[in-house]
Amino acid sequence: MLKKPDTPPMGWNSWDCYGAAVNEEQVRANARYMAENLKEYGWEYVVVDIQWYESTADGSRMHAFMPLCMDGYSRLIPAENRFPSAAGGKGFAPLAEYVHSLGLKFGIHIMRGIPRQAVHANTPVLGSALGARHAAKYASICPWCTDNYGVDPLSPNGQAYYDSIFQLYAQWGVDYVKVDDIAYNAWEKEGLVEDEIVMIHKAIDRCGRDMVLSLSPGPAPLSHADTLCRHATMWRITADLWDSWDDIVEDMDRCAQWAPYVGQGNWPDADMLPLGHLSLIGSEHGIGERMTRLSRDEQVTMMTLWCLCRSPLMFGGEMRDNDAFTLSLLTNREVLALLSHSSGARRTIRNDNFQVWQAKGENSTYVALFNVSTIPRRIGVPLYHLGLEGTYRVYDLWEKKEIGTVEDIWQDELRNHQCRLLKLTKEA
Repeated sequence: MLKKPDTPPMGWNSWDCYGAAVNEEQVRANARYMAENLKEYGWEYVVVDIQWYESTADGSRMHAFMPLCMDGYSRLIPAENRFPSAAGGKGFAPLAEYVHSLGLKFGIHIMRGIPRQAVHANTPVLGSALGARHAAKYASICPWCTDNYGVDPLSPNGQAYYDSIFQLYAQWGVDYVKVDDIAYNAWEKEGLVEDEIVMIHKAIDRCGRDMVLSLSPGPAPLSHADTLCRHATMWRITADLWDSWDDIVEDMDRCAQWAPYVGQGNWPDADMLPLGHLSLIGSEHGIGERMTRLSRDEQVTMMTLWCLCRSPLMFGGEMRDNDAFTLSLLTNREVLALLSHSSGARRTIRNDNFQVWQAKGENSTYVALFNVSTIPRRIGVPLYHLGLEGTYRVYDLWEKKEIGTVEDIWQDELRNHQCRLLKLTKEA
């Protein structure tokens, strides 16, 4: 069944550090790190990103029209030279079993559609008398990955194909599936590939295993919010986000637009967290191996925005190389608690220099102050702008300390790109 968790998923995804070239040893090692250092804080998903079925993958640039590893029913399977435990037809089952043995959950990335090589060879589709050629929608292609054709929702075996791959994933023990080229596709009307989203949801409901469904890339069209809420767990609200301050500021607007749809098992996704050690293999947008280019203040700003808006948290760096500061961002229980103990996040003030956001806590109000300008700023926030009156105790969630009281207006000095995350509790 489609999983609709009460809190947004938290985990690690291999793309930001390994591109399409991640291998089994790297996945297992990052899973061990998560189990030892992050599991107790709610981190649980270990996700193998794109082209795990391509034996020659060696970076973030995908090879066009390469032979793909495939079973006899047109279903892609792991490349054994990269995932040796998949040998003998075992697929991802041994790797998923290992991840589960650590108390974690296992996920994979797929491209929407059916492999072109299956279509061209008209290989069988499990559960159908017709071959792969009859499942394809030839005009529906991804502009940046040559692996698949879209699946035709009007074909007699299109649904059978999706049913067959999710049956396979259930047998492997997959808990999370990220489907790409589906939440935004330039060739489709309004971007969203709605027919295939519905087919995938149906296949998950039939597979016999609970699975999170993540849709990429963004920006997903706001006009289709109801469809996304019905048929997915999480969906990207932005294009690929990297370690760029401009990307974070743009995501503030996206988060504000999608705020009304957050909760009840629906999690608009502000994208992966490009923190820590990135691009160990390959490069993205011409930028190679590095520690995140975001300053420490910018990293805190990113974590604050994601947690306040209850975005899924998918860490993108090589976790084994985390320094103490990076680890502190991922293990602040009071900040992470916003994912489960806050609601109704909204932007209260926005101008060219700063933004103010707020959310409801159980017995308090969370307030985030963001200096988005290039110079230090003094920020004043009248309580009436927050719908509050009276005297409030002020607690800084990142500093983990009480910092005074406020009665009429909160005044703060923030460095450029710094933020403050406060909890205001009314005095009796």
